[in-house]
This record gives sequence, structure tokens and C-alpha cells, in this order.
Amino acid sequence: MSTALHAAAHADVSSAFPLVRTAHPVSEIERAAVLAAPGFGQYFTDHMASAVWTPEAGWHDRGVSALKPFSLHPGAAVLHYAQEIFEGLKAYRHADGSVWLFRPEVNARRFARSARRMGLPPLPEEDFLASVEALVRADEAWVPVSTGEESLYLRPFMFAAEISLGMRPSRSVQYCAIASPAQPFFGSVMRGLTLWVSTSYTRAARGGTGAAKCGGNYGASLAAQADAQRHGCDQVLYLDGAGEEGCIEESGAMNLFLVTSGGELITPAALGTILEGVTRDTVLALASEFGLKAVERPVTFAELREGIAEGTVTEVFAAGTAAVLTPVSGIKGEGYELRVGDGTSGQRTAALRARVLDIQYGRAEDPYGWMRRVV
Repeated sequence: MSTALHAAAHADVSSAFPLVRTAHPVSEIERAAVLAAPGFGQYFTDHMASAVWTPEAGWHDRGVSALKPFSLHPGAAVLHYAQEIFEGLKAYRHADGSVWLFRPEVNARRFARSARRMGLPPLPEEDFLASVEALVRADEAWVPVSTGEESLYLRPFMFAAEISLGMRPSRSVQYCAIASPAQPFFGSVMRGLTLWVSTSYTRAARGGTGAAKCGGNYGASLAAQADAQRHGCDQVLYLDGAGEEGCIEESGAMNLFLVTSGGELITPAALGTILEGVTRDTVLALASEFGLKAVERPVTFAELREGIAEGTVTEVFAAGTAAVLTPVSGIKGEGYELRVGDGTSGQRTAALRARVLDIQYGRAEDPYGWMRRVV
């Protein structure tokens, strides 16, 4: 599909979220100052997309309007039972000034899966796409011109808004999408992360909410993250059980990958206890381009430790929307410290990372049809 037709094909969909522009936008001077050094998640654009759900009316009151605070009753269900989900994706400005989303359909489908797991009404995929597209169009001036992986980070979320302490799914639900200009999450330098192997905390259990992108999973991770930082590490390496006898799962908010000397690209299998990341799926799809065989299977910590020590695990990296692909240079635990390879970013990690970014920023062809033009 041509660029013009691609944009036109989604124009009517986005109109499902009509725009009422703010009367008080951030000035051009203030916006330019923010875009010069946005950090990550510190500043927000002028507008937000929103919709409301009730059993009687379904999804309604769709629109894009001025960014403003929510007014919540102290008895709002989300404040007591954490019935909430969210997503994260980015808008990228290409060299010709156009703005694109990367695989937003996958985020839309995961958002619906998370909603069902948390007892929330799934937002139709077309509404998810329409809301984020309409928000990006409204705040297109906030999409940075990239000089070092800058982007506009989008955060769709949904929460239980009913005023009730009844222990049941909420009968009133609020959906919203906000946007924040962002620099690289770990900075522009490809430094390696050091992971702390947690034997005190686990991320999820079979039958739990591990595969859902819900706030409770991330709130529960903060103590483990603080523990990792006390030990001089950047992120946590979670196992699926107490002690070091289990299998590896995730690293903080990122999926993990191992590159082996035998040409395999291994990631823990998605068995309901880890998040099936969009970047994770992307990396698996790209593996064959780099002569790697993609493998999804359980990986014990003992296997990882032995592979690093013997040199059969040559690279380890983390993958996520915010982190893109970030190399792991070391793994620490009680009484030991392992260095991955020579402690620098591996060649396969760097090549895969460059490939993902080149597609996202329009520097390379997109043979997979992953990019979706918005502006």
C-alpha cells in the first residue's frame, strides 16, 4: 500500500475519537525546551484520549481533549483492588517528517488479553488504534526529531472507576491514553547492564497475572529492584521459584535472550508467567536474518550460569519497548559474579538492535509490514 493510501485507510478510524483542542497548549518555546532534554516519562503532551465503559452503554464518550487530572472518589475500586492495566508503545518521526507507530496492533491485542485477565471489558482493537492515532495527530508537534533514539512514548491504560468496595469487577471503567516525549531509557550509550539474581522475590506464579500488563505486577517488583540497586546492579533477574534451582524468567520490565556459540537465540518460553513482549516477538522474527535459530524453551539458572562460565552462552540481552535491546554484561548473586563474554555488547546484540531501530525510524525497508503511518 502506498504511503498516501496507508494514511487514508486509517483516517476514518481515528475520527471515532473526535478532537477538542485545549485552550491552553504549552508554548512553542516551552515545548522546544522539553524536547531538547525530555528524559523518560517526566513531561506530557497537551492532550489525552479517553473513553468510558458501563454495562448499559458499553464503550462511549470517546474523544481527545485537554490533558487534565482525574477526580476520583476515595471509594473508587481501583484504589482498593488494583483493577488496572496499561500498555506502552512509541511514535517515531522519520527523516521526511512523517510519524509512524510500530506494531500497534500487537499492543491492542495484548491490551485486550490483559483486560480479560483482570476482569475488565476488552477495548476493541479498532478503538485502541483509533485512540492512539488520534492522540498522536493532535500532539504531532511533540514527536521529537530523533538525533539519538528520541520518540513519543504512548501510555494507554484502563482502570476500575466505580465507587464501590464490593469485591467484584467494576461496573464503571475509564480508558485513557497519554503521551510523553522520551529519550532512550538507559541512555544513548550501549553500556551493559548488571543483573541481580533475586532469591527473595518471584515475579509471578502459574495461574497468576504474569502474562498481563497490570500495575500490580510492577508495583510488586519495586522492592526487588531496590534490592538489586543495593547490591550495585541495574536490574533484577527473576527466577520461577525460591533459591537458585528454578528457571530464568524476566529482567525487571524486560524479556531476556541468550545467544549461544551454537547459533541459537534462546528466550524463556511464554508459559503464563512472563509478559509476551512486542519487542520479544520482533527479535524472534528477525533471528533468521542473522543466522540464528530462534528457540523458546525453559532455561534453568544452572544452565545459564554454566553456559556463561564455559563460554557457550556468548551474549545475553534484555528486550522491551523502553529498553529496545540492551546488552547484559554481568550477573551477580550472593557470593558470586559472572561476566558475560568480554563484558561489552555482543555483535549479534548490536546487530539486532540496529535492525529494530532502523525499521522503527524508517532507515531501512520494512518487509514485515510492522510500521503504521499516522502523520
